Amino acid sequence: MRYAVLACLCLLIFAGVSTAQVQRDRTASYVNQQRQVEEEVRQQLDRDLPLTQKVLFDWGGWFGSYLFMFDDAIKNRTLRRQDVRLWGSLNADQGIHQAYIRLKLSYDDFNHNDSYTGNDDDFEGPNLDRGWYQLDLAKLLRKHGGVDLPIDLSVKAGRDYVMFGTGYALSMPLDAVQITTGLGDIKIDTLLGKTISSYDNLDTSRPDPSRSDRCFYGVQARYTGFQKHEPFIYYFEQNDRQHDGWPFLWKQKWDYDSKYLGFGSTGEITPTLRYSGEFVFQQGRSYADKQWTGTEPIDAYGWDLELIYTPRWSTRPRFSLEYMFAGGDADRLLSPTNSVIGNLAGTSDKSFNAFGYRNTGLALAPDLSNLHIWRLGGSFFPLDKHSSDWLRKFELGTDFFLYHKNRTAAAISDPFANTAHGFVGWEMDYYINWRLTSDLSWTIRYGIFFPGSAYTNEESRNFFLTGFTWSF
Repeated sequence: MRYAVLACLCLLIFAGVSTAQVQRDRTASYVNQQRQVEEEVRQQLDRDLPLTQKVLFDWGGWFGSYLFMFDDAIKNRTLRRQDVRLWGSLNADQGIHQAYIRLKLSYDDFNHNDSYTGNDDDFEGPNLDRGWYQLDLAKLLRKHGGVDLPIDLSVKAGRDYVMFGTGYALSMPLDAVQITTGLGDIKIDTLLGKTISSYDNLDTSRPDPSRSDRCFYGVQARYTGFQKHEPFIYYFEQNDRQHDGWPFLWKQKWDYDSKYLGFGSTGEITPTLRYSGEFVFQQGRSYADKQWTGTEPIDAYGWDLELIYTPRWSTRPRFSLEYMFAGGDADRLLSPTNSVIGNLAGTSDKSFNAFGYRNTGLALAPDLSNLHIWRLGGSFFPLDKHSSDWLRKFELGTDFFLYHKNRTAAAISDPFANTAHGFVGWEMDYYINWRLTSDLSWTIRYGIFFPGSAYTNEESRNFFLTGFTWSF
């Protein structure tokens, strides 16, 4: 009888731990969903506020109000977010000195008990969103020193968005020093940086997954001598410097040190057909499950291929076809990223994990690990011929996704894909972007994910977002 009681207690404890881990892992999709919104804001700001058009000093701001309603397979959640960005830029001495700063303040208002942290109402900031200074040394020496260097040379220091290649392995804000050198048609980018400490960690099983302390070192070479193609090659590594306390208390360490070699190209096949391709090889060392005295080797790879077709029709359509691949590890049965219940000790870690960004869908929003993802997208401006300018800027679009595991028995970032089947499912997303005036825009996005045989619960999930942004 007592053995039965002990067995029941062990089962209850394991169920509690598993439920807590599932709750933490579900935040990976939430982080990716928020990353998509942040990418939209970043791209919009980059389009609207190009530094090269600034004369001496300029400033402005951005206010956004958003409503999120989504199902994460645990419950339906509702979030309202108010977001304010204030920026200023400086361009002095004919571009020799450039500086940019942007502050961010946001307020999140969840429905009762909908927050992942237990805090339904939360102010974040004001924080430094971007802040950097750039010195063009070649121009400086040419203008003020009478020295004409045979190369272009500039140095940027501060917090900015960093991207290598097309961004499949590295595309994120960093506190960094970036040195750009140009010798003829060859451009060299050198990076020394570190993560912003408040960013979520790659490994959600850590004692404190809400912070990150990683140092990045890398170099990228791009060739611009071809008229319609720009090949690139890069190498970077990141060292995990986060301290998680005494490892023997946890019987676990979490250091994840990785290196990436990537190459690819972007360009134009015809005037209406563009392409991009990136291949990445990953190596390094990581701690396996219940391991704290030694590490296992990382040996993984991934790639991304995309075609974009923009026929010269009056409605300005845009069609895209993309294939993303990120390798998996057959013995990672519960998580492709975490150390706890992750890679099996004594084996190589073949799960691809990087620091890049791709649109992987609104509702599922998985990490790029142990997955094949096919995406088919299209958008157009149906009222482009209308006489009213505000109607011509009405855009409709859609994306369709198909997901399949690389390693059938292994996990993906969604813990509810809990069976040893390869078909993860498919998703369709729809969106409207409407620039109502030069300063006011509105967006609405809806995604629905249909789980496949990798799930025991095949109920569909929904994601809805709407909001407006006002720039001033």
